[in-house]
Parts: sequence; C-alpha cells; structure tokens
Amino acid sequence: MTTSRSFFYLCTLGVFCFISYNLVRMPVLSLFAESLGAGPERIGLIVSVSTITGVLLKLPSGALSDIYGRKMLLRIGVVAFGLPPFVYPFISDLNALTALRFVHGLATAIFAPSALATVADLYKERRGAALGTYTACTQSGSLLGPFLGGWLAYTAGFPTAFLTAGVFGCIAILIFFSLHLDEPPPRVREKGLAPVMAEMGKGFLAVARNRKVLITSSTDAAKMIANGALMAFLPLYGLSMGLNAGQVGLLFTVQAFTSFFSKPVMGRVSDRIGRQPLIVLGLVICAMTFITMPHVGSFALLLVLSSGFGFGEAVVSSSSAALVADSSEFKRLGAGMGMQGTVMDIGHASGPLLAGLLIAHVSYQGAFAVIAGLQILAAIAFWATMRTLSR
Repeated sequence: MTTSRSFFYLCTLGVFCFISYNLVRMPVLSLFAESLGAGPERIGLIVSVSTITGVLLKLPSGALSDIYGRKMLLRIGVVAFGLPPFVYPFISDLNALTALRFVHGLATAIFAPSALATVADLYKERRGAALGTYTACTQSGSLLGPFLGGWLAYTAGFPTAFLTAGVFGCIAILIFFSLHLDEPPPRVREKGLAPVMAEMGKGFLAVARNRKVLITSSTDAAKMIANGALMAFLPLYGLSMGLNAGQVGLLFTVQAFTSFFSKPVMGRVSDRIGRQPLIVLGLVICAMTFITMPHVGSFALLLVLSSGFGFGEAVVSSSSAALVADSSEFKRLGAGMGMQGTVMDIGHASGPLLAGLLIAHVSYQGAFAVIAGLQILAAIAFWATMRTLSR
C-alpha cells in the first residue's frame, strides 16, 4: 500500500471514529446523565472521566505502540470506539454510566497516540502538513458528531443516538481492516510482563529527559486550559450578556470551523518556515482573543474573537505535534506522542476547574486575564527553552 493511500485510510478512519465518539459525548451524554437523575457535579464527573482515562493511559499506550507496533494499538483503539456505544441503551445506573465512560475513554487514549505516530512515521519530510490534515479530519468528526447526536436525541431518543454512534464505530472497524501498514517485529521477544515493563520504562525515561518534547507539550496544555475554560464558561457568559443558546452554539461552531480549515494550511507553513515561531504566534493569538472576550458584549465581535481563538489553536496544534515528532527519538515516537497527549489532557481537564475557582473569587474578566497570562508565560518559556537547547 502506498504512503498516500495509507494516509487516506487513516484520515477516513479518524473521521468515522470521532463522529462516533463525539455523537455520544456532546450534548447527548450530559442530557442522558441528567435523565438518569444526575446533578451538575455528577454530570461534570461523567463528562470528564474519559479525559482522565487519557491522562492515565496515553503515554503507556504510545510506549506500547513503540514496542508492539502501531497497528495492534490502533486495532484495540478502533474496537474501543465501535463497541461501547451499543451498551449505553442498557444503562440505567449512574455508577454504571461512569464506568462505561471510563472504558469508552480507552478509545482516544489508545488510538490517538498511535495514529499520530503513524502519520509521523509515514511523512518524515512533510509532517506539519500531514499532521495538520489528519487532525483536521478528526476535528470534522468532532463537528459532525455533536450536531448529529443532538438532532437524533431530540427527534428519535437516546437509544437511536447511541446505536447510530455504534454504527459509525463499526464502519470505522471495517475501514481499519482495509489499512495495511508495514510493521517491524515486536521489540520485546521475551515472554512475560517484566521485559515489556522494562522496555516501557526506557520509553518513559527517554521522553521524560527530552526537554524539547516536554516544553512543546506544555504549549498544548496552556492552549487547552483556555479551551476547557471556554467550553465550560463561555456559554454562561454569553447567556449573561443576553445571547440565546443558539447564538452561543454558533460561537463554538465558528471557532471549530476556523480551526478545521486552518490546520492543514498552517501545517504546510510550519514545514516551510519552522515550528517554533508559529507556536509562539499561535499562543499569543489565543491569549489576546481569550482575554478580550469578557470585555465584549456584541455578538458580532464575539464571533470574530471565537474565530480568532480557533485560528490560534490551529497554528499551535499543527506545529506542536510535528515538533514533538521531530524531537522524539525514532524508536520512541509513540511515547513522545503519548506524552504530548497526556500533558494536553491535563491542561484540558484543569481548565474548567481553574476558571471556576477564579470566576468564583474574582470575575470573568480577572479569570480570563489570568488564563491568558498563562498562555503568554508558556510562549515565553517555550521560546527561551528552545533557544537555550539550540545553542
């Protein structure tokens, strides 16, 4: 199978996997949990528990893909996308729903690092463009899934929405079996858990000592702190300013579409002019648009700022993933992508918590200013560290 054909199958696989996953995740999951009697705190836990799965398992799964090959981990991840949606219609207990969400979170925790590492393996010279295109494809699933899920839950009920998510996941499984990757033999041939753990430990240590990977991953974390804060509190701020729910939803749609269309383009730009300047530029754009939002009451201006934040996200993401791949040892590429995913998920999970604490004690303006400041600090730390390492 040619490189371009393998890449096409990977991108198509990403579209169907993330349509399936996000069809369940937003807004169906919160509404379903509420229908089972969950209060706001429990809904927050149920929604976030899959992110916790990613924090715990993205690095180990990426390291395992270095040992056993990408295809085995991709296979497990695709199955984790396809099968859990069929279980949701039988759930009537909140504890069971929480446990199912943890299991369903295995999908992105196992699939994402291996898929990104596979793209980086395929394109060593044009990684920025390839990774930007692939992540744009997964984001298209993130755009279509919530729309389809909300419509199905409203018109046909929760069971139909969940079963449709399962169908998309099963299509992804079928696409996966059309994907042929050249896989090296497993790095660990000895039987038993000890040799595998020892090899994984080497991967963890190599990544933990790689300052370029760590500082680049921290830029994604800073961006995702702001992203998580927007997901949780931009709707509340918008409603407080007199916007309706549809207008608030449009803010997120504009942000997502801008990011979707910008990622492939900015990936190509990063291949030509370098990753580092674009990462700094993207963080500054995110910070400036983010800090301005709570000072604006005009819907039109909020649309512009949301679009700007989406563009900043695209600039950072398309360059940071490629830089992590460039900076990782070839045989530890999966561990490097896993580390980036882990740090990014920590930022995403902490964003709503940090913003909630700050808003409770200061104001929207103060909270957004602090989080914007974290992005600027991340940009300064990244630039200074990369200049030091390049000497």
